[in-house]
Amino acid sequence: MSEVNIGKVSSFEDPGRRVVEINGTQIGVFRLDGEFYAYENRCPHLGGPACQGKILPRVLEAVSKDRKSEGRVFSRNDLNVVCPWHGFEFDIRTGAHVAISRYRLRRVSVRTDRGNVLLALPTGE
Repeated sequence: MSEVNIGKVSSFEDPGRRVVEINGTQIGVFRLDGEFYAYENRCPHLGGPACQGKILPRVLEAVSKDRKSEGRVFSRNDLNVVCPWHGFEFDIRTGAHVAISRYRLRRVSVRTDRGNVLLALPTGE
């Protein structure tokens, strides 16, 4: 598998995101809690630039022991990226849509080596 070096680990904010273009394909690279995640910058809904949307904490419903709503809270550990075209939200760690399982961002292999961030070259599939 061919890879391309897209920068030093230290140059990526945490949490943060960078969109790069390799062989005509835009790829969103996210750093979260020291780990890297990468996806094609294309929403599976209608092809919008999903990886360029706002990064927001996951919204959860707080429920009491007697199953009554205590209001909404923001997750401290989970971040989503929101496609700017129609608001589809995707989990940064998995690429999965937060509510509709058939929608998922297409993963791109990313790893670190000797302080560098390496992306697998897109295969054109």
